[in-house]
Amino acid sequence: MFDTHQLIAEIPRLRRYARALCGDAARADDLVQDALERALNKSAQWRGGSLRAWLLTLMHHIFVNQWRHGQRVEYRADTDLPELPVRAAQDDALDLRDLERGLALLSADHREVLLLVALEELSYEDCAAVLDVPVGTVMSRLARARDRLRDVLAAPQPATRLAVVK
Repeated sequence: MFDTHQLIAEIPRLRRYARALCGDAARADDLVQDALERALNKSAQWRGGSLRAWLLTLMHHIFVNQWRHGQRVEYRADTDLPELPVRAAQDDALDLRDLERGLALLSADHREVLLLVALEELSYEDCAAVLDVPVGTVMSRLARARDRLRDVLAAPQPATRLAVVK
């Protein structure tokens, strides 16, 4: 049995992964709420180990079930992302926009693996447990996701045409 303080401590990580997974703050908050509710209802089934990995597994299963049952929404990047620390941020907004665009172009499988390993810093084994796939599948999906994201970020952007207004 876990302590509710442990559960509360994991909420920011769950929200971060849910927002990256869904691309929508409201839908992500609903997903986190569903995962926390399920965790509380199934707390007796937690057998120790990494609480974060168990919670991410529950949330991933809920997300997949919603996606399979027709609650599909197109991934779109949030417009209300938290501000970055104050420094010369002119390029940061563009880099962040490019990264969001790149993540949106990845398949769901590749985006999930990339976010769990790079953003949530899960080990390959924990990531495999969350996604219910073999470790080798995590490694190959991660390699393909990194390659695809690298290609997307390296591709030249179409020039924006400015119209002359008289």
